[in-house]
Amino acid sequence: MKIAIVNDMPMAVEALRRAVAFEPAHQVIWVATNGAEAVARCAEQLPDLILMDLIMPVMDGVEATRQIMAATPCAIVIVTVDRQQNVHRVFEAMGHGALDVVDTPALGAGNPRDAAAPLLRKILNIGWLIGQRGTPVKAVPTPLRSGTQRSGLVAIGSSAGGPAALEVLLKGLPKNFPAAIVLVQHVDQVFAAGMADWLAGASGLNVRLARAGEPPQPGVVLLAGTNHHIRLLNDGTLAYTEEPVNEIYRPSIDVFFESVARFWRGDAVGVLLTGMGRDGAQGLKLLRQQNFLTIAQDQQSSAVYGMPKAAAAIDAAVEIRPLERIAPRLMEIFQP
Repeated sequence: MKIAIVNDMPMAVEALRRAVAFEPAHQVIWVATNGAEAVARCAEQLPDLILMDLIMPVMDGVEATRQIMAATPCAIVIVTVDRQQNVHRVFEAMGHGALDVVDTPALGAGNPRDAAAPLLRKILNIGWLIGQRGTPVKAVPTPLRSGTQRSGLVAIGSSAGGPAALEVLLKGLPKNFPAAIVLVQHVDQVFAAGMADWLAGASGLNVRLARAGEPPQPGVVLLAGTNHHIRLLNDGTLAYTEEPVNEIYRPSIDVFFESVARFWRGDAVGVLLTGMGRDGAQGLKLLRQQNFLTIAQDQQSSAVYGMPKAAAAIDAAVEIRPLERIAPRLMEIFQP
């Protein structure tokens, strides 16, 4: 994989170079010391993946991500040395299309290969995602399923561009929204709590991490909070599970959607938002096959039109909607 490094700190650049060098298939093709330089270099030589710092002179990583994704889109992973102070910037960058975030590998701390492992795992995941294709097909609307119980659930999956999209969607819902909401966003466990707090502050809703053993419930938005998958169990409670171990993303949207299709007994809506790859498409298809309403974000409003496109291609989405029209649609469905 052809990799670019955007970072103004020589020690961080060296740490990233050493980590990438553990995999002979990877090659660092250029290094930029600020976001503006990175934007220009992408126009000259587009890499497969950019390892993007956040805090830099001239132009920071958030604005660089925005400009690159608008002009010369490619995979971007945010690399940061201080996730606590930079949590808001991380989610801004992901809102513009960055795929993931990882800590900068430490130089001279323990086994170098162990220090590089989290970054190399991210790069491996990106390698699986690059090049996936699909042709969107508009779905034919079907009615919302009527279950034996009156409880409602909105199951939402998102990836690259997801934080910003989730902010828009949740802001469109009232605090007394009568259905339970569970979010599965591709984000590392170390950033999940910060993301829940960020979404709570931005939306005004009660957003927190989902706890094993609790049921989805109205009045609280639950975010998958570990690097294990989240599932709905037969008794209506949530659980975290390591299986299936071969899923590229943890937590997997497909795993959660599949469990909702199997075990939810009330009314439900599956929503698949912006993201690279195909995670969530098959799960959304299973929800539709169980006569649940399924919604995919449209291309124009998606920061990265990958997952919704994959869902449309297999006719998994009952409705394909602009982001700003998804919350009003949920209100139509669940408000008395």
